[in-house]
Amino acid sequence: MDVTRSEEQQELASIVASLLTRQADSGAVRAAMTSATGYDEQLWRTLVEQIGAAALNVPEEHDGAGYGLVESLVVLEELGRSLAPSPLLSSIVVTEALLAATGAAAEDARARLLPRIAAGEIAALVLDPEAVLDGVEATVLLAVVDDALVEVDPTSVRRTWAPSMDQTLRFARVDLADAVTTPIGQDAGPALARARQVGAVAVTALQVGLGARALDMTVFYTRDRVQFGRPIGSFQALKHRMAEMLVLLEMSRSASWTAAYAVATRTPDAERLTHVAKSYCSEALARIAAETVQLHGGIAITWEHDAHLVFKRSHALGQLFGSAVEHRRLVEL
Repeated sequence: MDVTRSEEQQELASIVASLLTRQADSGAVRAAMTSATGYDEQLWRTLVEQIGAAALNVPEEHDGAGYGLVESLVVLEELGRSLAPSPLLSSIVVTEALLAATGAAAEDARARLLPRIAAGEIAALVLDPEAVLDGVEATVLLAVVDDALVEVDPTSVRRTWAPSMDQTLRFARVDLADAVTTPIGQDAGPALARARQVGAVAVTALQVGLGARALDMTVFYTRDRVQFGRPIGSFQALKHRMAEMLVLLEMSRSASWTAAYAVATRTPDAERLTHVAKSYCSEALARIAAETVQLHGGIAITWEHDAHLVFKRSHALGQLFGSAVEHRRLVEL
């Protein structure tokens, strides 16, 4: 399978990277993750209005850009590199769940909800009521009730922030006991399967971006840090360790991109490739993050340095939409 990016996709990545360099530096990320919403609202509006980030995988008939899942994951990879908190992941997952929903009410739900998501409304899917990604701020909320996919009136449920180790991801506890719902599909199976698959491969895009950020940080630091009269990056042992980080990153990128194209085009091996990618990327990123901390030395464990943000997010992403062990168990040998 050809997993190289097209010229359009490369240009999209470049535009997003340029925007994030300007608007999502370390200070902006820290301000966003401790804000009331957990993300930079101005940055989100810019991503939606100027990049069309939330509309990329929404069909044109529902006011979307009509590109596809791969383009959405191109944006996610750059968001992973910047560490910027963003509701894009959950919106992508909800969009794909709606597109996969079956039943008489599904098309009406798509016509009603997808234009709102494309316009930048935050969307969330209740997979685990104790940890709903972007569940507090979501104005489009889906859940499974009695094996049926439903739209939930956000004003009818109690939503509370669920603190997590990684402050760049925002979770909520959602109490569905008194939820007012509108049916979308009698059988939630296809929508849930698509949501979980897309969620897993989307997380690998974030992981690849984060791994690239971690490696860049480490290389730059070892060039500047002088010990025994020379940059520590010139020591052979450290060169080898950074070379191993690069290998892990490139293997992760290959696995993530291959799975992304397979899931986007629904090839027969998409499920297997998703499990392989999520398993490999999770373990690779954990090792890259650990090396980032080790090679930065004592400064890496201070609050002021971003190495601890990389470390925390690496472990959070390793669990989100399934751990490496869980996905490896599902790989058929």
